[in-house]
Amino acid sequence: MNILKRIFRGLFFTFFIVMDVIVLFMVWFLITITIKSPEISDDRKEILRKDRTKVSSEFYTLSPSWIKKSETGLWEMYVEGDGFERGVTEGNLNRELAEKQEIAFVGQLQKMIPSKAMLNYLKFFIGFFNRNIDKYVTEEYKEEIYGESLFASDKFDFVAPKYYRMLNYHAAHDIGHALQDKNMTVGCTAFGVWADRTDDGTLLIGRNFDFFVGDEFAEDKLINFVKPKNGYKFMMVSWAGMIGAVSGMNEKGLTVTLNASKSEIPTSAATPISLVAREILQYAKNINEALEIAKKRKTFVSESLLIGSAEDKRTATIEKTPSKTELYESPDPNYIICANHYQGKTFIADKINQENIEKSSSDYRLRHLKQLINEQPKISVKDAAAILRNRDGLNKKDIGLGNEKSLNQLIAHHSVIFKPESRMVWISTNPFQLGQYVCYDLNKIFAEAPGLAEKKELYEKEKNVPADSFLYSQEFKKFVVYKQFREAFRFLHKHELNYDLNQKTIFGFINCNPEYFETYFILGNYYKDRQNKEEALKYYNLALTKEITTVQDKEAIEKAVKELSKSS
Repeated sequence: MNILKRIFRGLFFTFFIVMDVIVLFMVWFLITITIKSPEISDDRKEILRKDRTKVSSEFYTLSPSWIKKSETGLWEMYVEGDGFERGVTEGNLNRELAEKQEIAFVGQLQKMIPSKAMLNYLKFFIGFFNRNIDKYVTEEYKEEIYGESLFASDKFDFVAPKYYRMLNYHAAHDIGHALQDKNMTVGCTAFGVWADRTDDGTLLIGRNFDFFVGDEFAEDKLINFVKPKNGYKFMMVSWAGMIGAVSGMNEKGLTVTLNASKSEIPTSAATPISLVAREILQYAKNINEALEIAKKRKTFVSESLLIGSAEDKRTATIEKTPSKTELYESPDPNYIICANHYQGKTFIADKINQENIEKSSSDYRLRHLKQLINEQPKISVKDAAAILRNRDGLNKKDIGLGNEKSLNQLIAHHSVIFKPESRMVWISTNPFQLGQYVCYDLNKIFAEAPGLAEKKELYEKEKNVPADSFLYSQEFKKFVVYKQFREAFRFLHKHELNYDLNQKTIFGFINCNPEYFETYFILGNYYKDRQNKEEALKYYNLALTKEITTVQDKEAIEKAVKELSKSS
């Protein structure tokens, strides 16, 4: 009995020692990841006493600021003030939109990572990783994010406190593309043409922002028109809850667009790249000033920032990694192209960059973009839209709809065309870049926007680029059905459901997208799951005859073929 008592006593004390260690660890962890909100003086908090006014359906004002939905389907918002004032105004005006975006964002995360345990692990990992993120964000932008967070939805407090999670959302792009080969950022493409390469001799810039977090996330594009207390007035294409810039132009005709590049896994928090782009948009008027801002900010990941400048009458790329920054000037006369790898001397031979060129779709898209630009001696706004909408591969090859090697991958959150010297911008409408490109004149917007009290359209209707005829085709209808099929097949595969489809359904799926390698890869997996080696091998081998997106995808198919051939 005495021995049992001693064992029990030992286990009892061991248990409490372990519990003490766990509690101490949790206390340390919570203290470590706690981020203090900015201190705002009482006089600046007066704006919190104001509430928005509902003028009509989908039109609210908080004078002189406002938000409304255009007849084009785009949301437009105008705000003024310092960081905190802008944030409070944005949060107050777009509260329903911000909640809808967060529902879509968190929903897509849960879809990508269905395991609650893994999601919790990811939440705590990001919390610890980003514990010092506030030290890398300027006071102005912390105040803006904090002001907006005061109106954030209560539904997601289980993720993190409002200010903390909104601050971290601005780093989602960075962490996502640093930690994964297949991530939310698939493959943005951009270009700039000027002088004798455009129809009127002025600078013209086009870009596709292929950031995919599900179709719902891209439903409500928000065009922000901002008159900050300090810096230049600017516009940017974004979504509710986001103050960082991914595509935008300021009153000086300075444009910025982001193109992710392959990056080493980050070891600590730094400035989210979208906030670096935002700072450039707000405070730079030419390429050199943009470069100086980029140099002084440490970032998480590798990124190319395509900078267009009315003052310089050209475009250049700032290539940036966590440790180095280089300005890349195109060797080609009067145009520059940009995909998702580096082209400058500093990084071209870098091991990670070379691997990215060899294994991803980036180099293919770059070569195709160059081919399309060189097919036309002079490029107009409509020509730029046609390039951004191009669904083919090199040499007009049919590579299937949705292929990452296409400039138009049919996933774009938005597509934009800029004419910086005239302060004109064209923004795509749903779906992807297939809807009409809506034209805005920044000079007109900033003259008429302050204090807008009646719902009227501010875009330049006669200058819009019509919707792509492909949108109304049978081919597009088939692609919509293809996406539904694809989701169904993925559901069967993920949940290991033994549900057999007839040949009519199989052939119907193939007919929806017959030139896309993924069609046959999916069917190979379907038959492999059902132990039908002959059919699985047939479809895997068919996939290998198509234009495969990446080396990783090709290796995955070849591995499946090898395994089945061995077992046969």
